[in-house]
Amino acid sequence: QVQLVESGGGSVQAGGSLRLSCAASGRTFSSYAMAWFRQAPGKEREFVAAINWSGSSTYYADSVKGRFTISRDNAKNTMYLQMNSLKPEDTAAYYCAADPLPYTRPTKYDYWGQGTQVTVSS
Repeated sequence: QVQLVESGGGSVQAGGSLRLSCAASGRTFSSYAMAWFRQAPGKEREFVAAINWSGSSTYYADSVKGRFTISRDNAKNTMYLQMNSLKPEDTAAYYCAADPLPYTRPTKYDYWGQGTQVTVSS
């Protein structure tokens, strides 16, 4: 079992920045790949970014590439998502997820956090 708790969401104007955190507890954090997904009202949950267990490989959705950076600190059992140059279309609830492999499909993940809201105003 892995328990995940997101934090760092909030409201920001377009062009601003936020950093999300995902704190993990339970089984060994460094055994898991981690990912961020987001879901806007009325839309399906979509992949944002993923990182392998060591942090040596990262993956991004085209829509966030060059603006968002995923990272992890295994010593702190925490994953991060640095979001820069935010756009109104980034508005969504953001969820972290854990699995042995860094999939991009949400159905592949067994462990999820409760989500944190990000709102970007124009």
